[in-house]
Amino acid sequence: MRPPNFTDYSLLVFLGIIWASAFFNIKIATDSFGPITIAFIRVLLGSIPLIILCFYKNIKIEVFSKDWPWFATIGFVNMVFPFFLIAYGVKEVQSNLAAILMSTSPLTSTLLAHFFLKEEKINILKVTGVLIGFSGIVYLFSDNFLINENNIFSALCILFGSLGYVVGGILTYKISNKKNENVTASILIWATIILLPMCFYFEKPWNYNPSLTSVVSITYLGVIATGLAWVLRFKVLKENGLVFQSQVAYLIPIFAVILGYIFLDEIITFKVIIALLTIVIGIYFVKKSVHPKKILN
Repeated sequence: MRPPNFTDYSLLVFLGIIWASAFFNIKIATDSFGPITIAFIRVLLGSIPLIILCFYKNIKIEVFSKDWPWFATIGFVNMVFPFFLIAYGVKEVQSNLAAILMSTSPLTSTLLAHFFLKEEKINILKVTGVLIGFSGIVYLFSDNFLINENNIFSALCILFGSLGYVVGGILTYKISNKKNENVTASILIWATIILLPMCFYFEKPWNYNPSLTSVVSITYLGVIATGLAWVLRFKVLKENGLVFQSQVAYLIPIFAVILGYIFLDEIITFKVIIALLTIVIGIYFVKKSVHPKKILN
């Protein structure tokens, strides 16, 4: 690893924009596709850049190795579960709110890691960050103009979906001796295998008559926001480490709010701004308490 330079910061910002853009593209995709189909096409197309990367770097993909139960479980928890819930929730909730709700992942992971990971014990800074961050979520739910009795279940689905990323991350520690590219390609392939029959049975995607914008958005979600984004994440991890890469958590909800306003003319209320700032501050305190650690390649 080396100290980050201007190019590294630019790449981090670019990565934040890509992941933030996923939310308004999910919103557009829901106009034509069901949530299971969106999740399926996303992991299917997202696996392609990872498979190509593994082939290029001569990394063996162990998708059907003796560790396949771990890959399948993580694929379900970390991809199938959250991708479905996000797509389901965004149908009724603004994409910028979805991004803010999903940004609670670093806060939730702090709590769960304390109980399941020996090296991730909680401290006063983490407690402060978690309390500040979740107070922002509570405040966001008080915005009855954007979250009300008609869509509160959808909002809760998105919030619950963020747990999938957290639990999946904890489970990944069980196979942390393997290369990141191999693990991600394997869980994407398993997520595709799991979603394929579900997609065909429940939503019968061949009956869809999608708009061009929805097709473009769902393709972007798979190839760019899932596949390419994970490739870029590996590059940042390799060159600058986990602590630097984790700073993207600050950028995603901010860019998502901006992009939702630009592309979907989504409403930004005062409570949205306050909740967003509060969550970002909470994440800052959590990240400030983390010491750099050795990254497994």
